[in-house]
Amino acid sequence: MREFVDTCCRYKTTAGNEAPAQQWFRGELEAAGFETYTWTADAAQLATHPSFPADPSAIDVDERPSVGGVLEFGDPNAGPTLVLNGHMDVVPTGSGWDGDPFTPRWHRGDDGEHLTARGAVDMKSGLAACVFAAKMLEGEPDLGLNGRVVVESVAGEEEGGIGATASVLENPYPFSRDAVIVAEPTALHPVTAVEGSLMVRIRFEGRSAHAATRWRGTSVLPALEAVRAELEAFERERAASVHHPLYTSFPVPWPICIGRVEAGRWASSVADSAVAEVRVGVAPGETVAAVEAALRDRLSSLPATLEAGISGPRIERFSVQFEPAETPVDAGIVKELQAAMGRWDSTRRPRSRGGRPTVPTAVTTWLRVFRRYFSGQDVSSRPIFQKKRCSGRRSARRRRSWRRPQRGTFPRSDRPTRPPIRPVTRGSRLRRRRRFSRGRRSRGMRLVEGLGRQWRGV
Repeated sequence: MREFVDTCCRYKTTAGNEAPAQQWFRGELEAAGFETYTWTADAAQLATHPSFPADPSAIDVDERPSVGGVLEFGDPNAGPTLVLNGHMDVVPTGSGWDGDPFTPRWHRGDDGEHLTARGAVDMKSGLAACVFAAKMLEGEPDLGLNGRVVVESVAGEEEGGIGATASVLENPYPFSRDAVIVAEPTALHPVTAVEGSLMVRIRFEGRSAHAATRWRGTSVLPALEAVRAELEAFERERAASVHHPLYTSFPVPWPICIGRVEAGRWASSVADSAVAEVRVGVAPGETVAAVEAALRDRLSSLPATLEAGISGPRIERFSVQFEPAETPVDAGIVKELQAAMGRWDSTRRPRSRGGRPTVPTAVTTWLRVFRRYFSGQDVSSRPIFQKKRCSGRRSARRRRSWRRPQRGTFPRSDRPTRPPIRPVTRGSRLRRRRRFSRGRRSRGMRLVEGLGRQWRGV
C-alpha cells in the first residue's frame, strides 16, 4: 500500500493531466483482479447540468478519463453494490514547498510516519485505501457476502466533479449502484451534509490617467475595498440567519472568500479596471441560484456609495457551482459507516485525541501486565502490583526510602520490599500527613500515564 501511494503521488495530475496516472491506475486494478471500466465526460451533456457552465467549450474534458474497478462476491445480483469513490486530480502546488511537491518524502514524527507530497491527503492516500479495503474484503471468503464493490478514480473533481457527474448522468456500468462512500480526508468522521459554493466575478470600471496627474483619473481601488466590506457584512448576516445543526461548531459556517483580485494595467497609470473572483458558501437546504440572487440584491445598493465615475459592480457566474447535498443521518449506509469506524452516537463525544482514536489508559496498563505474565516473568513484585503501597500523596523522598536497605545490613539482592516498622506517635503522624499532602502524583499514576503515552500511537 505504501508503494502504491508513493507511485501515485509521483504523477503530476493537475487539471487536464490525469490520463497517464489513470492508465497506471487501471493497470494496477487489472493486476489485482478487478474488472475495469473507463469513461470520459461529454461536455455538451455536462453543460445541461446547473452546476456547470452553459457553454460546453468552457468545460475541459479532453484526455481526462475516469476509471472504475469492480469486485463481485457470491451472487452479485442478490446483494447491494457499494461504490468507493476517489479522485486522481490535484490542485496547483503553489508556494511554500520544501523540494519537489511531486517527489514523495517519508519522515517519522511523534505520532507515526508521515508522507509529504501534493495529493497525499487530498486524496491519493484515500484512493489507495479504497483499493486495498476492497482487496482485503475479497480475502475473506468465509463472510458469505453477496454483492459488488466498485472502486472509482475520477478526473476533474477539483473543477466540479467532471468524472463523477458524468457517471451519474450516464451510468458507465452494466448494473445499478446502491450507495457511495467518498474517501475524502475527514479524520474518520462521516460527513453527511456538504456545503455548496457559488463562484462569481465582480468587475468595476473607472477612468485612467497618468500618474503625474492622477487626480484626473478615477481609481477603482476604493470600490474593491467597499465590496470587501459588503461581503464581510453579508457573510455575518448569513451566519446569523442560516442555520444547520451539523455546522454549529464552525466559527464561519458559510464563508465568503475573495480568492483572486486583479486591478490596473501599469504602475504609472491610475487603476481604471478591477475584477475580483469570489467564492460564496451555500448551506445544505439552499440553492446556488437563491444565494446568487441574495448576493446581487446585497450589492445592488453599492453604486450609490461609490465615487462618481466608477461603473459597476457587474456580477457574473463563472467556473463550476457546487450544489449542496445532504444524506439523512439515519440512513442505513451512515449507520453502518459509524459502526465500522467505532464512533458513538451524536449524544456522546468519541474518545479521540487529534483525530486519532485512543486506548483508555487502564486498558493499556493491564495489557502490559498480561504481556509480562504470559512471557513467563515474575511480576508479583513489580511496582504496578504495589498500588496500595505506592499510591497516595507521598513525597518522592518517602517512596525512595522504602527501597533502601536497613542501615548497612542487606546487599542489593536481599533488600526488603517494605520499609522497616517504626513506632508511630500522634505527633509524627500529623507531621507526615502535612508533609505528604501536597498533591504530588504517585509512582503508580506516573507509570499509568507513561504507558498511556506509549500505547497511544499504536
